[in-house]
Order: sequence, then structure tokens, then C-alpha cells
Amino acid sequence: MVTDSVEGLYLVDILTLGDRNPTNNFLKRAVTWNENHVLDGARHITLAGYMAYITTPKGVVVVDLDKPLSPRYVTTLPLADARATAVQFRYLFVTAGDGLHVYDITEMAAPKKVPGAFIPMRDPHKLYLARTYAYVAAGPEGLIIVDIKKAQQPKIYQKVTFDGQLNDARDVIVATTNASLFAYVADGRNGFKLLQLTSPESQPNFYGFSPEPKPELIAWRKTKKPALALSKGLDRDRAVDETGHQIAILGRLGSRPFTREEMEAFFRLEDGKPFVVRDDGKNDQFVGE
Repeated sequence: MVTDSVEGLYLVDILTLGDRNPTNNFLKRAVTWNENHVLDGARHITLAGYMAYITTPKGVVVVDLDKPLSPRYVTTLPLADARATAVQFRYLFVTAGDGLHVYDITEMAAPKKVPGAFIPMRDPHKLYLARTYAYVAAGPEGLIIVDIKKAQQPKIYQKVTFDGQLNDARDVIVATTNASLFAYVADGRNGFKLLQLTSPESQPNFYGFSPEPKPELIAWRKTKKPALALSKGLDRDRAVDETGHQIAILGRLGSRPFTREEMEAFFRLEDGKPFVVRDDGKNDQFVGE
């Protein structure tokens, strides 16, 4: 799936890359879609299962791609200057010109704005979600790390600029190498920067599920032109990511991503309401929100 500010959304058939014939590896556009110009100015796309969340200057457009060759418009979430999106479990995080917004997508075709779930920022761009933290490339404010352990009540954990050295952040990817966690940052006019988030020296609890990041600037490189975007790295030890997409098969024959119905069994009660656990540990049974 590719977004285009003029043509909207177009889908490219990539099956030719998997037929073991290197002589026909030419990509062709299969569908171009911009029904009633709803995707004019399209910027960024995030897929969660077969739902697409696409940012435009007027908001986030939700598109149903269950039938990829026949995209179906679902709704638009009004939001001025929407820039980038990311999905984790039941929540959609969106950067806009004024900051970071959170939507509840338990009903994926009917997102709901979470009241009060907003972090103001001067000029945020792309973001990356890693378990209980959101990493936002926040332009002149550097890298803003947001605590999203309680997604409905996000709070700033740390603003990282390294005394002004990181001041034009446009994109960030969090990935792993061995047992350490790194943030790769496209720092605009400053080029590329590499941050080590955890290490045995800086974070003794780095083996935990979601250790607190302790950012250290360990390498950087000036690029010929402004660094604006990054490719995806290796997510931390997950076979299926939070959007339901398969990222590894762990050597198991027949491994596949969860279906939506299978995923919902993890977070819905029999009456359809999402269940939660209590902070006091007295979880004799799951309770609805």
C-alpha cells in the first residue's frame, strides 16, 4: 500500500517477488483509489489487519481493505494537520500539528477519541510504539518518549535532545540487536543518529518486559540531504506484532497471524465488553471497563 498526496492510495501487487523467477521482478500498480477525494493530501498509512488508517491534512481516513482490490471508505476522524499513525492493541496513536492524540479502536471501524488523552507538542512527526512507551520524533524538541502503560492517560517520560544535538527529529524506529534496545532517528538537517536505549551498564533491569529506556547517543552520521524517514527494524522478540501482522514463524510449520476473532478472545468478555485487570491485584475475575 502506498499513499500519494494527489492520487490518494494505490496498491501494488508484489506476488511476483515470491515466484522464484528473478526475470519478472517488476512491480505494477493494481488499484488507485481516492473516492470523492477523501485522500487528498494523503501522508502516512498504518495497517491493522485489513483496516487502514491514513493521515491527511483534514484528519485520519479509515479504509476497509478486506477486499484489497475494492477499497471501501469507512469514516474520517476530524483532526487538523494529521501527520502519522501507529497502532498497538486497542489503541490508535496519531501525531498532528498540535501534538499526540489517542483513539480507542476496540471497534476498528468506529474509532473513538479518548477524552483527555493528548500530549501537546510543538512540531511532532512520525512515531514508534514499543510496548509501554511511544517514541515521537518531535522536530525541534528532539525525541519525546511518552509513557503509554495506561494508553488512556499518556504522560511524558522524557524529552531527549542531548543538550541540543538532537533538534530536527523527523522519524524514529526502535529495534533490537542482541539483548539491547536501540532507537534509530532521522534527525532532519543533522542527519542520522543512533541511540542506545538499554544496556547492562545503564539499565540493570534491561531483561524485563518493558524496561525504562535510558537513552545514550552512541553514533551519528551527517547525510548529504536531510534525513526524513527510516525503514523498519527488528521488533523485540515477537512473532506477531500488535497489529496482527506476522513478523516471524519461529521455525513452526503452519504458523500464521491471529484472526481478528482470535485476537478478540484475549481482550473481550462474553458480552463483548473489553476486560481489564485491577491495579490492586485483587483479580478474582475480569471486569469490564
